[in-house]
Amino acid sequence: MNKKKVAFYTLGCKLNFAETSTISQYFENAGYEIVNFSKDADIYVINSCSVTSNANKKSRNAISRAKNRNQNAIVVLTGCFAQLQSENLKENHAIDYIIGANDKDKIIDLINSLEKTNTTEIITTDHKDMKRFFPSVSYGDRTRSFFKIQDGCDYFCAYCTIPYARGRSRNQSIEQTVSQARDIAKKGIKEIILTGINIGDFGKSTGENFYDLLVELIKVEGIERIRLGSIEPNLLTTQIIELVATNKKLLPHFHIPLQTGSDKLLKLIRRKYDTSLFREKIEIIKTLIPDAFIGIDLIVGLNGETNEMFEETKTFIQSLDISYIHHFQYSEREGTPAVNFSPKTNPQEKQERANIITEICESKHKTFLNSQVGSIHEVLFETSVKKNKIFGYTENYIKVSTDYDEQIINKILKIKITGFIDNETMNCIIL
Repeated sequence: MNKKKVAFYTLGCKLNFAETSTISQYFENAGYEIVNFSKDADIYVINSCSVTSNANKKSRNAISRAKNRNQNAIVVLTGCFAQLQSENLKENHAIDYIIGANDKDKIIDLINSLEKTNTTEIITTDHKDMKRFFPSVSYGDRTRSFFKIQDGCDYFCAYCTIPYARGRSRNQSIEQTVSQARDIAKKGIKEIILTGINIGDFGKSTGENFYDLLVELIKVEGIERIRLGSIEPNLLTTQIIELVATNKKLLPHFHIPLQTGSDKLLKLIRRKYDTSLFREKIEIIKTLIPDAFIGIDLIVGLNGETNEMFEETKTFIQSLDISYIHHFQYSEREGTPAVNFSPKTNPQEKQERANIITEICESKHKTFLNSQVGSIHEVLFETSVKKNKIFGYTENYIKVSTDYDEQIINKILKIKITGFIDNETMNCIIL
């Protein structure tokens, strides 16, 4: 008997990718064949994002593509777009099931238990009632895994819908999280990337804390490298930075959301820090770990951002010793306070500001990479191959390449950076 086929399409954050990977394992364990989303399948699962209007558009396009490939297929929409827009989407007859964030891990059971009708079935939970934690791990190239340790957020920033899409901050206990890390290690994974909506808030639902989790995770045998996901500046304590500085397993790579370099705008959008605290965190990192990679998040053209505020942001980020800027243009989210903030930046102004930030980012990144030429690092080589080259990342998140050798896949080797291949990748020799 032929196996039923299921295909997955994932949009958005690394957390979504970890969850999709785990959901696909459920289907595989139940006897389904996993196929590419571009292929004919019996079931299409779209794990959506809603951080911008463009993400919503991509989700709609994925729904249409799935139904066009197989009119008889079951199309399942889950994720943040499904959670936030379920009522608006129920008239879309290309969708068979809309399953909210709280029930992602039940998709296969729900499909099997609910009778298929000509109407869209909606299964969602109000964000106030989201209590369950769905542990997830991605097993992409079998060398590194995105490891979900936390979900939800209590911050309710003025521009953001995530607390409504994913509920309040919650997590498993340290004991359960460490046990899962041991299971990851048994699969031969050498590096884990700690992932969540607000990982620094880990422990809020269990009376524990993120620092204590790190202390226990570094004891897990087989896990050689632990990389931190995005962490809020007010939750990145000196104690955590010192632990990273003194423990080899904790990699010197930080991703810290800034969003704007204007104190007035930070207050308006309800962020929990000011530029002084943010600068202090960067300086502590660079003092204790001079070669650390520091990436920041920035939103361009927020409602309420004046020309003067943007100039403050530009001046502030130029003054920081950072390695990279991940920025995107603000997109109004229905139901958030920021929708009513003024002035509103027109699309042309947003693009002009984004272009300026891109130039600063490229300059900062090139300066950082230049500083690393001739330096010695350790690299975990991955399975990806291109033009007979193999790739990997240093501890401080520099993508490097060398001649392909199957024997070095999933090995951590000492290398020397010798120069640039392109703006993102550097050449290296194995020592």
